[in-house]
Amino acid sequence: MIDERLTEATGPDDPALRPRNLDEYIGQERIKRNIQVYIRAALNRGESLDHVLLAGPPGLGKTSLAYILGEELGVEVRTASGPTIERQGDLAAILNNMGDREILFIDEIHRLNRAVEEVLYPAMEDYELDVVLGSGPAAQSVKLPLQRFTLVGATTRSGLLTSPLRARFGIQCTMDFYTPGELQRIIERSCRELSMRITEDGARELAGRCRGTPRVANRLLKRVRDFAEVEGSGVIDLPITRLALERLEVDQCGLDGMDIRILEAIAHKFDGGPVGISNLAAAIGEESDTIESVYEPFLIQQGFVQRTSRGRILTRRGCDHIGVAPSEDAATGMATETEQETLF
Repeated sequence: MIDERLTEATGPDDPALRPRNLDEYIGQERIKRNIQVYIRAALNRGESLDHVLLAGPPGLGKTSLAYILGEELGVEVRTASGPTIERQGDLAAILNNMGDREILFIDEIHRLNRAVEEVLYPAMEDYELDVVLGSGPAAQSVKLPLQRFTLVGATTRSGLLTSPLRARFGIQCTMDFYTPGELQRIIERSCRELSMRITEDGARELAGRCRGTPRVANRLLKRVRDFAEVEGSGVIDLPITRLALERLEVDQCGLDGMDIRILEAIAHKFDGGPVGISNLAAAIGEESDTIESVYEPFLIQQGFVQRTSRGRILTRRGCDHIGVAPSEDAATGMATETEQETLF
């Protein structure tokens, strides 16, 4: 059971495109500089790296960075996913099989069962497992020593982590969206790895429509390649890139069909907002968690939507993008700083 979960846990979307070390890892420069210091210090002392928490929207390179940590430290990376670890014994078995200084990468760590999470506390702090033998009055608590491992947790919803778990991560990194320049470098690197031919203006056009996300960049790159091979000369140039993205319904700002549906639902079904996340999810037929973790961060970061204490509202820029008149809230910019920090 445990071996299957380790095998089925989140792995590379495309191993050929995953950077193998920090030198190949493009972007997140602030995090990279700090990680290099932590790795060198751990190697110099002959110790395990402190536990690492990687937070940020999907597709920004959290899994890639976890594998790179293992490569730079010269240790194996074992992987698991929070929702698949259902019982305390499952996690205890994984931890008991960890080698010295190895990395355990748990994706979606915020979705760990709270009872399972209890196993991590003594394991992370004291490298021990608390095991209860027997039951009733004869029950005994036994501490089993563990190898000094490093837990790397990835989360798209850091606010859902419990305070005790978050406090046990000595290294906490929040990933940022990528700039178009960084995405262009990623696209050009991916083309080299996949033996594609791309022009500079084609790469620049594609980078500007990738939502600041490398995973989206690589996904769109493969689809544009299909159009280049079938309806073009095989080279990904500016005209074929624009043609492909138009057919894929990805606009100049990187918004796709679901993004537009969200903006139009707020505008037409809720008069520009405010609207709560549950109502919005029901209106467009999408899960509220998916809206909050996948679509909303980019829409807010780009200024199309504001999140207030009363719900989501369409901003003036969002109204302009879909060609509707701004609501009173959007026109006056009513969201206060306190309201924007409130989660609905």
